[in-house]
Amino acid sequence: MKSIFIIIIVVLLTSCAGNKMKPTDFKDQKPRLIIEDYLSGNVKAWGILQNRAGKVTRQFSADLNGTWDGKKLILDEEFNWSDGEVQKRQWTINKLDENHYEGVAGDVVGTAKGFSYGPAFKFEYVLLVPVKGKEMKITFDDWIFMQDERVAINRATMTKFGIKVAELTVMFVKD
Repeated sequence: MKSIFIIIIVVLLTSCAGNKMKPTDFKDQKPRLIIEDYLSGNVKAWGILQNRAGKVTRQFSADLNGTWDGKKLILDEEFNWSDGEVQKRQWTINKLDENHYEGVAGDVVGTAKGFSYGPAFKFEYVLLVPVKGKEMKITFDDWIFMQDERVAINRATMTKFGIKVAELTVMFVKD
């Protein structure tokens, strides 16, 4: 009986993993999102944060300003949360080749991994998130989808120990 239970769990876990969206799923789609081009200059953003049950817990607006030097993108972000908190972050994102990137920021643990195919950009990283006076390591599965030359939509799933704790939805508009 115990072995049947284990087999069922393994089948369920592996079948879910097989359906997971991959950046290469978008390789032949248009428009092409070249993240260093899109995030160079000024970009405005608006978003919502939802808890794991889907309830909107916070909203924000943000100003992004990026500078591309041909090898790396320096991206300054300023988030203005609906509860009055102002949060700043500076990313340094290096382009490794046509489809792969690496990024670092002061509140990111280790190195973020980026993948760019067609209109999609996936960014995977662990962020130190302040929660009740402590910093919690939260894993981000971050997807940006270009809609046209000015508009992109971002959807990020936030997990802890593999369990979804929140989701972030963002709309970007390039000046």
